[in-house]
Amino acid sequence: MTAPATESRETTGCAARTVLLAMDFQHGIADRFAGTGVLERARAAVEAARDSGIPVVWVRVAFRPCYPEIAPTSGFAGISARAGETGMTEDSPATALHEALAPRPEEPVVIKRRISAFTGSDLEVLLRGPQAESLVLAGISTSGVVLSTLRQAADLDFRLTVLADACADPDEEVHRVLTQKVFPRQATVTTVDEWAEGLTGA
Repeated sequence: MTAPATESRETTGCAARTVLLAMDFQHGIADRFAGTGVLERARAAVEAARDSGIPVVWVRVAFRPCYPEIAPTSGFAGISARAGETGMTEDSPATALHEALAPRPEEPVVIKRRISAFTGSDLEVLLRGPQAESLVLAGISTSGVVLSTLRQAADLDFRLTVLADACADPDEEVHRVLTQKVFPRQATVTTVDEWAEGLTGA
């Protein structure tokens, strides 16, 4: 896979203070990608992180009842309009993490209110606990949570790795362009197996 343009970016090995972000693997999103293999790759990434002592932080998008976080002018306004159909509140089955990727009790679950994992959540504060310097990203979708989180994390000076096969997008061409041409400008892009192998050898 592709390495980032700047030499200061981290390689696929396990650096100190690394955290894996597993993002938006919730039923309302992940169910659309059943059979693609992305859930299995994400699970393999989580298991590799656990085996190497890397903290896993889970991220899901959800809203309070009646969607007070969403203004009528927001691009998210359609979510509240479809509430009876999809149910994106915090207690909705659609926002529950997929059982194939169940977090352990000690693994925090962050609730965000927009696309980026940082927006409307306490993720930035939470990452101060392990003094995170490097983030490994896996999530659905590539053009949604992964792209938005990568951009914001880069602005916050985190070193970044993207696990391309633990991400997916409804548009395969968009996924390809992002992982092969866009993300490498700010992150190391690799596969789960390559990343896990680097952890073993670190």
